[in-house]
Amino acid sequence: MPRRYWLMKSEPEVFSIHDLAKAPKKTTFWDGVRNYQARNLLRDELKPGDGVLYYHSNADPSGVAGTATVAGPARPDETQFDASDADHYDAGSTREAPRWYGVDVTFESVFPRFVSLDEIKTVAALANMVLVKRSRLSVQPVTEAEWKTMLKLGSKAR
Repeated sequence: MPRRYWLMKSEPEVFSIHDLAKAPKKTTFWDGVRNYQARNLLRDELKPGDGVLYYHSNADPSGVAGTATVAGPARPDETQFDASDADHYDAGSTREAPRWYGVDVTFESVFPRFVSLDEIKTVAALANMVLVKRSRLSVQPVTEAEWKTMLKLGSKAR
């Protein structure tokens, strides 16, 4: 199966790309997704070895900070079972029928140059990116051409 590419959003105050770089084995479980469309992608589409554009959301500015790799297959998000975690607990989810999933991601690189959403919106080759068309989704597909364009933008000197 050919490598696929994704954009995954995280608020930098919650878990930035720098936090991922400092994590044990530079890997973390991507938890807390509570959107069914994003869940379906995590559960059914993301595969080990897939590339990830690491996007800092709800930031000033928001944008792509670097890259990561999907490091493991989807598995149930344990936070859905933790009643003490008010942000992620789901009383309707059971271990027999989990509702929410995540994947392990491993740090690859911080871009030498942060690529802001405002800049992304000006690049013709990225005009059809899901991020540009429907930016609220926290996990979204990226084409190989968009991936390559983002890598070039992130490596360019200002």
